[in-house]
Amino acid sequence: MSGAPLVTLEHVGRSFDERPVLEDISLEIRSGEFVSLIGRSGCGKSTLLRIIAGLIEPTHGARTLNGTYAFGFQDARLVPWLRVWDNVTLGMAGDSRKSAHLSQRLGSTARKALARRALEHVQLPDVANQWPQTLSGGQMQRVSLARALVRDPDLLLLDEPFGALDALTRWDMQNLLLDLRRQSRASNSDGFATIMVTHDIDEALRLSDRVLVLRDGRIHDELRLDAASHRPRNHAALERLLRESLRA
Repeated sequence: MSGAPLVTLEHVGRSFDERPVLEDISLEIRSGEFVSLIGRSGCGKSTLLRIIAGLIEPTHGARTLNGTYAFGFQDARLVPWLRVWDNVTLGMAGDSRKSAHLSQRLGSTARKALARRALEHVQLPDVANQWPQTLSGGQMQRVSLARALVRDPDLLLLDEPFGALDALTRWDMQNLLLDLRRQSRASNSDGFATIMVTHDIDEALRLSDRVLVLRDGRIHDELRLDAASHRPRNHAALERLLRESLRA
């Protein structure tokens, strides 16, 4: 990737109650990259994502984030008593944004317009006035993604965003994320970067430019992908390589 560095971690570690969860993590994420974090439960994937976001401070080491970020969770976390458009723009009233037309305080009319635009990006243009409980699980996750994208982030942080969805809906959401990346690159030469925690090897291989395998709190292996690597004849070999790394 030729993009500028967005995230830099230097020898980062994190302990809880004197028990190390992450040890000596050094990595760089560049604009436009899609990086998946994969590993067994308890290996520190979500902790690493939260350190990158600044939600958790490292016990030692340095973190640098250049740009803005948005966070997406496995649970859509929609507020049930707010309509969809209000969920999408939750917290944006009075927000100062980098786009010129959003540089002043945002009233409800402006927020509704922003929400509708974001919902169009996730292929839900007609649900802005609905209540969250009327949506399917896949629709809720799209709304959650719209809530992240409406802030026009440089970096999208996703913690198992599709883990609770059925297989077909999960595939649709992966397609949507691929489309959003293409759209982002069409309007910006690099596009937004994405770091995603997943347990799904197929998902990681399908979406990523790089896959980082975490084991015992460290980056145990790194797999770089390119267009040729995604050809079906190579997929089985890549999956076998990742599974061997996870078992090591």
